[in-house]
Amino acid sequence: MARDQLQVLSALDLAKTQWYHFTAIVIAGMGFFTDAYDLFCISLVTKLLGRIYYHVDDHPKPGSLPPNVAAAVNGVALCGTLAGQLFFGWLGDKLGRKRVYGMTLMLMVVCSIASGLSFGKEPKAIIVTLCFFRFWLGFGIGGDYPLSATIMSEYANKKTRGAFIAAVFAMQGFGILAGGIVAIVVSASFKAAFKSRPYSMDPIGSTVPQADYVWRMILMVGALPAAMTYYWRMKMPETARYTALVAKNAKQAAADMSKVLQVEIEAEQEKIERLAQDKKGSFGLFSREFLMRHGLHLLGTTTTWFLLDIAFYSQNLFQKDIFSAIGWIPPAQTMNALEEVYRIARAQTLIALCSTVPGYWFTVALIDYMGRFAIQLMGFAFMTIFMFALAIPYDHWTKKENRIGFVVMYAFTFFFANFGPNSTTFVVPAEIFPARLRSTCHGISAAAGKAGAIIGAFGFLYAAQNRDSTKTDAGYPPGIGVKYSLFVLGGINFLGALFTFLVPESKGRSLEEISGENEDENEAEMQGVHTGRTVPV
Repeated sequence: MARDQLQVLSALDLAKTQWYHFTAIVIAGMGFFTDAYDLFCISLVTKLLGRIYYHVDDHPKPGSLPPNVAAAVNGVALCGTLAGQLFFGWLGDKLGRKRVYGMTLMLMVVCSIASGLSFGKEPKAIIVTLCFFRFWLGFGIGGDYPLSATIMSEYANKKTRGAFIAAVFAMQGFGILAGGIVAIVVSASFKAAFKSRPYSMDPIGSTVPQADYVWRMILMVGALPAAMTYYWRMKMPETARYTALVAKNAKQAAADMSKVLQVEIEAEQEKIERLAQDKKGSFGLFSREFLMRHGLHLLGTTTTWFLLDIAFYSQNLFQKDIFSAIGWIPPAQTMNALEEVYRIARAQTLIALCSTVPGYWFTVALIDYMGRFAIQLMGFAFMTIFMFALAIPYDHWTKKENRIGFVVMYAFTFFFANFGPNSTTFVVPAEIFPARLRSTCHGISAAAGKAGAIIGAFGFLYAAQNRDSTKTDAGYPPGIGVKYSLFVLGGINFLGALFTFLVPESKGRSLEEISGENEDENEAEMQGVHTGRTVPV
């Protein structure tokens, strides 16, 4: 027989949508706004870094980052994010969500500012400084994933929980968009103030000395939204589910939620003490009980996020290379340094505005109607279709008259990534695991995703190089080309669709019902088949 639900948790599950829900979305969402801005803005300035610090005299093309440097600059923040997701995910279950939440934000603010500073003037010193601070920036960003998702899931009511968690994640879209807009404004302002000729006409003068300020300003602006929300994060009470189910303090949980919901809630400390004495619900992450109940679920959330992020990050970080390959951005030697930043930022902003941002908000609108499983499966399926539709007739898309069609198809892959697995892989791990392991398991799932992102970011640098060694970027060996890279990404998306069948549907159910925390041992055994089911029958 199912155990009685605590009154404070029932009140949260059944609460109508109120002002505090929207406040929580904004407070948690601004962290993700900053996360996306900081992680993706680096792709806007890597070509500029190459021109400034790796110029080669009498070379027909502008300077570019050597392969090892480009890999480090693009990937080091992702490595930090992976470590932060594991560490802060674990810490969130040990110390509480709120106590750890402020640490991650301050780390992001300090390291965003420090990323734009340099120790020394030599290229090596500047790149080492940039990579050092971007690693720790990523470490702070990593902590925001499990903590924001867990806090929002534990605050939300069960009817609209999916939309609230997805809305927090959807702020990523605005962060990516803001990165592009800031880069457009900064580069256009400097371009108007400091005139220069294209590289082909004036190799040295095409990169004005003031361009060194451009990349620094773009990176440092990322500190502003995080700094603005620090005070409000510290004012948020600890989630009732952590306080009651993990810290075992029913009185504090009832007091906190009485203020938030503006209703009287009974403390029920006796019920908490009975739950604490029941050893059946105290299994750990590495126990046989966890493996039986949630092992396949954790495998599903980790593999789908891992496979998604290989495709998603390789697409997002290297849009500029794809746009250059199809001629949407002119050859580098025909532009000056600031013009190139402007063109890359404009192209990425257009993609974000037309496909990335709408995709996120389609998920917010429909996730509690369609369900997580259906949206994730549909997203992976359409990403697979569009990748192959780009790859098979790739030579057709590179012709000048067909370039707009290529961009439209490419935008659809982003739309269905965000109206699909990019959102649902974030939502589901925050719902299906027990409260005492929720942040840890979300951190593990997110870290698997970032491992995929690292593969996508590092691997695509080499894979997307032209098969003709005379047409590769400086310092790179021949790769398999953009066409065959798109084939590989299509295959990865297909695997993601298959592994989606391991992920359970959590629509419309309380967190305790989904995770089995309200069941006694006999019921858990009887319901074993049900808890492993992916789609409600």
